[in-house]
Order: sequence, then C-alpha cells, then structure tokens
Amino acid sequence: MGIYNPERFGELWDSTRLAAILNEINAIKDKIILSGGWGWHFMTPENHIEYKHAHDHKDVDIFVKPDRFSELIAQLKQRGYEKTWTRFDRLPSSNTFSRYTKIVQLETETVKVMLDIFVEEVPTVKVNNFSVVEPEFLLSLYGVKHSSDRCFAVQIANQLLQQGINPVGHPEMANYQPFLSKS
Repeated sequence: MGIYNPERFGELWDSTRLAAILNEINAIKDKIILSGGWGWHFMTPENHIEYKHAHDHKDVDIFVKPDRFSELIAQLKQRGYEKTWTRFDRLPSSNTFSRYTKIVQLETETVKVMLDIFVEEVPTVKVNNFSVVEPEFLLSLYGVKHSSDRCFAVQIANQLLQQGINPVGHPEMANYQPFLSKS
C-alpha cells in the first residue's frame, strides 16, 4: 500500500471491484493458497467493513505448490490471463515468481485483476473453503514477499499472536476503530 496517509483512513474499497476479483479467486481456489491482503481478508470475520487500510486488495498474492503450477497457468490462460513482466523477472529467483493479469469488463467499469504468484509450499489453514497461508508464517513474509505490513489486519493479527491467540476468525480482526480514531 505504500506510504499511509492518515487523512485517508476510513476510505472503502469499491465493492464492484472486490466482487470481480473474488469471482476470479473462486474460479481457481482449488489450486491456490491465498496470501497478503486477501489472506487476511478471509481470516477476518465475514461481513467486515472493507477499509482500504485494513487489507491490501490492489492485487492478489497467491502461492501455488510447484506440482500444481503448470495446471494453474493453463487455467489462467483459458480464463484470459496474460503474463505481465515485472522487474523481478530478471532476478535469479524469477522462476518462483510470476504475475498474471486480466481485464474484466463489467457493466459500469473495467477492473484489472493482478495475480502475483509465488511457486512454493507454505503452511496453510483452511478458512471458508479457501486455503490461506498460516497467520504466523504470513507475518514472516512482510519485508520479504509482501510490503503492506501497516494494514490494520496485519497489526491486529500480530498483536493477537503475541498474546497466544489464533487470529483466524477472531472478532478483533475486524476491530479497526482504534486505528481509525488515530486520524
């Protein structure tokens, strides 16, 4: 999410955009493990308010097991996704990361769906029929694979884990009021 502007706390994600991205995630959910903002989204109790500072929904960070990668890419190509080159494609580890994008045309707007795919096995939990990176391991990815560690959900999950509390589905994961009141 880059640098946070406290004056923008309280802004919401566009629900049409989120629905379009969620539709794409649902189509491939049997092959992927959600990470980053969408991982925290599913660990937060259902029907929470979609504040931009709560979860990063600009892209979808996913992990795929190496033996499922070619199957996932074939499905993405069938769904109209194209590989998008990034600055990371020149790095020695580029065979473990790729980005695929697709433009979804809706009635009222166009949504760009961007999937950042990491090819490796990671510890997971099952949440509402989605595989999600295990919370403590997900926290360890900030500063390595993910950068939005200032998101409310990341901070709340970190606090809960420090108290020995599993953040998955915990009501506090949707308690953004202390963060919003700082503005």
